[in-house]
Amino acid sequence: MQRLDLKQLLSQKLSPQQIQFIKLLQIPTAELETRIKEEMEVNPALEEDEPDDSEEMERDDDDSDDSDDPDASLDNDENTLDEDFDDRSGSESEMADEMPEPEIQPKDEGPVDSETAADNTDLDLSDYLNDDEIAGYKMQGDGPGEEEERDTPLADTSGSLLDSLLDQLHFADLDERQEAIGQQLIGSIDGDGYIRRDLSAIANDLAFSQNLEVTVAEIEAVLRVVHGFDPPGIGARDLPECLLLQLERRPQDENTVNAERILTDTFEEFSKKHYARIQQKLDLEEDELKEAINVILKLNPKPGGSGPSGLGKTQYLMPDFILTNDNGSFNLTLNARNAPELRVSPAYTEMFRTYDKAAKKDTKMKEAVTFVKQKLDSAKWFIDAIRQRQNTLLRTMNAIVELQREFFVEGDESKLKPMILKDIAQMISMDISTVSRVANSKSIQTEFGIYPLKYFFSEGIATDSGEDASSREVKSILKDLIGKESKERPLSDDKLEKMLNARGYNIARRTVAKYREQLNIPVARLRKEL
Repeated sequence: MQRLDLKQLLSQKLSPQQIQFIKLLQIPTAELETRIKEEMEVNPALEEDEPDDSEEMERDDDDSDDSDDPDASLDNDENTLDEDFDDRSGSESEMADEMPEPEIQPKDEGPVDSETAADNTDLDLSDYLNDDEIAGYKMQGDGPGEEEERDTPLADTSGSLLDSLLDQLHFADLDERQEAIGQQLIGSIDGDGYIRRDLSAIANDLAFSQNLEVTVAEIEAVLRVVHGFDPPGIGARDLPECLLLQLERRPQDENTVNAERILTDTFEEFSKKHYARIQQKLDLEEDELKEAINVILKLNPKPGGSGPSGLGKTQYLMPDFILTNDNGSFNLTLNARNAPELRVSPAYTEMFRTYDKAAKKDTKMKEAVTFVKQKLDSAKWFIDAIRQRQNTLLRTMNAIVELQREFFVEGDESKLKPMILKDIAQMISMDISTVSRVANSKSIQTEFGIYPLKYFFSEGIATDSGEDASSREVKSILKDLIGKESKERPLSDDKLEKMLNARGYNIARRTVAKYREQLNIPVARLRKEL
C-alpha cells in the first residue's frame, strides 16, 4: 500500500568553500606548495603573482620620495598594511562563520548545456571586471623570504644508500649471474639495513621476475660479498649477525674477541643484561666483561641509516611558524616560503571585457564565458581559503604563545602550563576541531629549537599546593631523576613515585610507568650498567 508522508527536517551541510578551507587548514607548510601546484594545474585561471621590474622600480622611487617627506611615517607601508590586515581579518572572520553557498560548483567541468546558456541571456560580469576583487592573498603574517631561506634547512640532494650499494656491486668481481643476484639482494634490504626475507623466497623472486634459476648456496655466496660493502653490517639477517659483521672489521684484540663470544654464545643474556650469567658462562673477569660490552655498545644496530642519506632521501622538519623574541616582545610570523602569492589571471578578466563589449553574443561564446566563470570562481575561492588558513593559523598560535609565554621566554620545559585544545578554542572563539587541525602536523621555530604544536598541549597533575602542574613538567623531572640515578642500582617505578610525591606531585606508580614509556626509557633492570 502506497503512503504519502510529509516530513520536516533541519540539517546542516558544508559548502564547497568550507570543505576546501578545512582541507587546507590541516596540511603543513611542507605540503602546501604541492597542493597549490595541483590547483594551478587544474585551474588555468589561477597563477602565481610575479611583480614586474617596472613596478619594483616605481615602488623604489616612491620610497625615496617618502623619505624626504616629514609626514611620510604617517602613510608608510607598514601602517597601511596594518589597516588592510584589520579590514581583511574582519571580513575573513565573518566569512568563516557564514560562508555563502556557491552558485556554480567549481569542480564541475563538464560541457555546458546550450539550452541553459541560451536561457542566461545576460551574464553579470561586473564582479569579474573589478581588479580589486582578485588581488593576491599576501598577508601581514607572512615572514620575510630571505630569512626563511636562511633559517629553514634544505633537503639533502645526495645519493641514497641504495645507489651507493649498487655502485659497490658494480666494482665487485662478479659475473653477470652473480650481479643479478646481488641486485636482488640489495633490493631486498629494508630501511634498517637488514635482509629479513628468507633466501629461498629471494630465489623464487629471481625465478619469476628474471627467469633465473639459482640455489640458496649461490645466494649465500653473493650475500657474503654484500656483507663486505659499506656501511659495515649492511645486509645482515638479524641483529647478532649485524653486530658480528662490524666486529670482523675491528682489530682482533682481546676485547673484540670477548665481544664476539658474548654475541655468539650469550646473546640472550646480553639482551636482558644478565651480566652475572655471562661472567659465569664465559669465565670473564668484571673488567674484561665491561670492556667487551663497551665495544658492543659502540656498534651500529641500524646500518641502513648511516649511508649518505639512508635508503631514502633525508627529510627535514619545516616549521610553519617562526617566533622571535625582541627584548621581551614576541614577533610571530608564518613561514610563507612554500606559499607563493597567487592571483587570478588578468587574461581571463580581459576575456570578460571582450565579451561585454561584443555586439553579437552567440551561444558558443556564452558557453566559453560560463566555463571561464566557473574557473574564476574556483580560483577566487581558493585564494580566500588560503587567506582564512593564514588568519586561523596566526590566531591559534598567538593564543598558544600567550598561554605559554614563560616557556617561550626561557625555554624551560618546567615552565609549561597545563593546556588542552578547549582552552585555545575558547580564547579564539573557534571550535575544538579547528584547533585540532591547526595543532596537527604543525611546528614552530623558536630560539630554543623547533617544536611541534602538540608539544605545548598537556594534561594537568594535581600538586600539594592546589595548583595543577603540566605533565611535561613532571616528565622533565622524571627524566632528570633517572639521568642522575646510580647505573649499578637503577630506580624502580615505586621509588620514582615516592620521590615525585615528596616533591609535591600527587602521582601514582602506573602514571610514572606510563610517562617513562612515553619518554622511551626502559625499566630499571634494563637500565643497569656495570
